[in-house]
Amino acid sequence: MNETNPSNSTSTIRPSSNVMAIPAAIIIGFALIALSIYLSGGKEVTDTNVGENQPAENEGDISNITPVNESDHIRGNPNAPLVIVEYSDFDCPFCKTFHNTMQQIMDEYGPTGEVAWVYRQLPLPSLHPSAAHIAEASECVAELGGDEAFWKFADMVFGERAVNELTNVALLPEMAVSAGVVESDYQSCIDSGRNRSLVEEDVQNAISIGARGTPYSVVIAGDQMMTINGAQPYDQVKLLVDGLLR
Repeated sequence: MNETNPSNSTSTIRPSSNVMAIPAAIIIGFALIALSIYLSGGKEVTDTNVGENQPAENEGDISNITPVNESDHIRGNPNAPLVIVEYSDFDCPFCKTFHNTMQQIMDEYGPTGEVAWVYRQLPLPSLHPSAAHIAEASECVAELGGDEAFWKFADMVFGERAVNELTNVALLPEMAVSAGVVESDYQSCIDSGRNRSLVEEDVQNAISIGARGTPYSVVIAGDQMMTINGAQPYDQVKLLVDGLLR
């Protein structure tokens, strides 16, 4: 499994002047359809400097996604008409970039209750040796402090490091305390290893739906589902969100 890199994955659809008589809604509709196909895997861009792809015969099926439920880490309205489920690695550079994108999306659509963001674990320990530990730490924070503490912790982990740096794991207890968790309780949870299985469940679900790298997101709008491969930029994610909502 690998990180996915969107660095050259931008496409622009421009109607020529001789089609201006066509209703704008039709033009926009075709553009959104093309973008949806593109973001859903029609042109996945991977970082060729890293390996560990899943076997080609194990393509996965998006319908295998675990339904969003009360055990998930949800930012925004749980009953939002559009839900973005992200499978992520706390030490992945592209995940840090996409985390910033999703923060922008939630700043715009969260207050109106139109979009919810679900974070699920997909650590890649062969690339980032501490990733599974950080994922488990975030689950301990969630157990002890709830979703609000989880999201504060997640924002701090991604915000503490530069894009191409790894997390300073020595700071995790301090971040847990800043998120509102008692340090001794946090350490006891880490020592027990009781949340390790939660991380593994997310990983197995990600594999079953066809995730091949991080970040990997599933957009759910009613009975429609599509995927976003990699850290697609804010403008493209916003275009997709607007198209599905409007």
